[in-house]
Amino acid sequence: MGDDVRVPYPPCAYKPNCKAAECCYLGILPNPFRWPQLVGQSGWQAKAVIEKDNPYVTVIFTVVKQEQTDFCCNRVYVWVDLFGSVLEIPTVG
Repeated sequence: MGDDVRVPYPPCAYKPNCKAAECCYLGILPNPFRWPQLVGQSGWQAKAVIEKDNPYVTVIFTVVKQEQTDFCCNRVYVWVDLFGSVLEIPTVG
């Protein structure tokens, strides 16, 4: 085993003073930053839709909603239940 630690998603991309999804994509819209229609859908379906709609982001699945300490313009956390269904509106950040 080496010291090679791989992160399954790209490093955090942020804009100074940006704490809301809307400010991430000013100038490159119409890339969406919220997907309310995906609540209740399969997490894998949601991932496909999100990454197709907005090629600037990477979806990260989580089953535990945690307080986010960082805000990343290139990540969408998708909270899923134990069956893999989306629980909350996926949003950039």
